[in-house]
Amino acid sequence: MEHSTLSRHFLTGLSCEALPQGEYYSAIPALQQIAKEGLTFSAPITFFAGENGMGKSTLIEGIAVAAGFNPEGGSRNFSFATAETHSGFYRHLTLLRGYRRPRDGFFLRAESFYNATSYIDRLDEIPAAAPPISMSYGGKSLHTLSHGEAFLTLVVERFGGNGLYILDEPEAALSPSRLLALLERICTLAAEGSQFLIATHSPILMACPHSELFWLGEDGIRLCHYTQTEHYRLTRSFLEEPEIYLKHLTGELPPR
Repeated sequence: MEHSTLSRHFLTGLSCEALPQGEYYSAIPALQQIAKEGLTFSAPITFFAGENGMGKSTLIEGIAVAAGFNPEGGSRNFSFATAETHSGFYRHLTLLRGYRRPRDGFFLRAESFYNATSYIDRLDEIPAAAPPISMSYGGKSLHTLSHGEAFLTLVVERFGGNGLYILDEPEAALSPSRLLALLERICTLAAEGSQFLIATHSPILMACPHSELFWLGEDGIRLCHYTQTEHYRLTRSFLEEPEIYLKHLTGELPPR
């Protein structure tokens, strides 16, 4: 793809120096391949999918930290830390940037979203002349909402457009109908000039139009259509014939 096309994106790709020996991420095939070949982003929405342990969260975390986001999530202004558990992979990454600069940005990390929400509440407890920060998140503490409602409220109320949004397994708290609502919001924001990088296991999200999907596996990282992923094939197969799977796994048939 021509560079002039790629440059419309905030991030056009990654380059990576040789990974050090002895670090767990250095043994991950997908990250090894990125260190040798780099990675190019050719769509406004990029998904990273693969089995557990294949490096999706390490990669998405590395991109987020290299872009200036807090390792536990939030905007670039979030500076809390509950535990220093993030990897050093980001130190070896160089982000390749287009000519545009994002006006907004957020790193949504499912596993530490509670901590990010608590940080917002603590900031609002500090006396200030400015409006409460929670006004940008629907006007009330996200802790007053269910986990899934808080996720969706964040994306709908806080994501303002023309932004770089990095999401790690956003489907974790969402029902199928809420996943469709999230998909709609992602598509709307992307059409308005935003860029998304998303690690996911959700075939629903992977079906997003105008997106690209990288599959991370034992053989490295490659572009893949969502219908070719194990996630899609297994989910579809199970829903079409659950009796076969349940009989094999449990020796019982599903209730009628």
